[in-house]
Amino acid sequence: MDEKTLMERLGTFKVEVPSWGFSDSGTRFHVFHQKGAARNVWERIEDASQVNKYTGAVSSVAIHIPWDKVDDWKQLSDFAKGHGLKIGSVNPNLFQDEDYRLGSLTNLVPKIRQKAIDHVLECIDIMSKVDSKILSLWLPDGTDYPGQGDFVERQRLLEDSLMKIYNALDDDMTLLIEYKFFEPAFYHMDTGDWGSAYALAKVLGDKAKVIIDLGHHAQGTNIEYIVSILSYRHKLGGFHFNSRKYADDDLTVGSMNPYELFLIFVELNKFFVLSSDSKPALVIDQSAALKPKVEAMIQSVEALQIAYLKSLLVDIDALKKAQLIGDIVLAEEIVKDAFLTDVRPILQRVREEKGLAPNALEAFRKSGYVEEVASKRG
Repeated sequence: MDEKTLMERLGTFKVEVPSWGFSDSGTRFHVFHQKGAARNVWERIEDASQVNKYTGAVSSVAIHIPWDKVDDWKQLSDFAKGHGLKIGSVNPNLFQDEDYRLGSLTNLVPKIRQKAIDHVLECIDIMSKVDSKILSLWLPDGTDYPGQGDFVERQRLLEDSLMKIYNALDDDMTLLIEYKFFEPAFYHMDTGDWGSAYALAKVLGDKAKVIIDLGHHAQGTNIEYIVSILSYRHKLGGFHFNSRKYADDDLTVGSMNPYELFLIFVELNKFFVLSSDSKPALVIDQSAALKPKVEAMIQSVEALQIAYLKSLLVDIDALKKAQLIGDIVLAEEIVKDAFLTDVRPILQRVREEKGLAPNALEAFRKSGYVEEVASKRG
């Protein structure tokens, strides 16, 4: 691919950032406070607009309910538009209520199960008010001990709950089903892997797809394979991009395994034009406890831009020829050659053409924004 085409593709490549990535976060043991960290959804959108201001690559802000709940949704939507963004995916919260101790959508108590369904239906109503098309659902339900629950009965209840949710979606809305192989349940998760999420999406229908969170896999899982198969089966709905070393760390994108990130994009390019609107939902899902929030998000957006650019450099025709003749070494070298190419000069030129500083992180640090909001927010 020539440099002009690369620059055009990168120039229209956009990702979604999470509102929750701009507020104080921590570990199971402590929440670490940062000066000027966003305290509400309005300030989160302000911070998200800074990421877009310096990278030119943010389309929207994912919101989490009830964390981002407001009285006037039109006002919030207009506020986002005024900052050059829009409200993106809506994420229900089924993991913080005491009633959900033994399950939410799979709870054996009908009243509790209905409470969880009603919360998700409320999120669908919010989607209509902010013109969101994506309902992103992570289910924390599972069991901690053998005998605690019946696997099939829980799955039956889950299918029934999800069908009620699915039927409430508008025709142009999509339900993304997220999976996680452990935590908060440790014996089994009701959606513990991509197969269980895929099976549910198949049962529900065309408006249901699978979302992949990069941190939600066992060590050594071939995530790029999952990407390819779900895409081939028309059931890949999107990503929660982050990075992790051992478990679901929600670290900045590409900070641990940039080669894996690159290989994921290589597979995506076989099925989607990621610089167009007809692509899976590309959403960052991180909550860096130690890094400054806006800086961490700029790093992640840039990591995605770089991985995408590198993936476009893979010589697909040469790769197919090498595969056809069984030349394993040549095939690997073709892929590695693209990965090892330094594409940062191209990224910098794209930014300059947009009137942006070539070094986004440096420009943000010099802007004085952190000091300004720290003084204003306290």
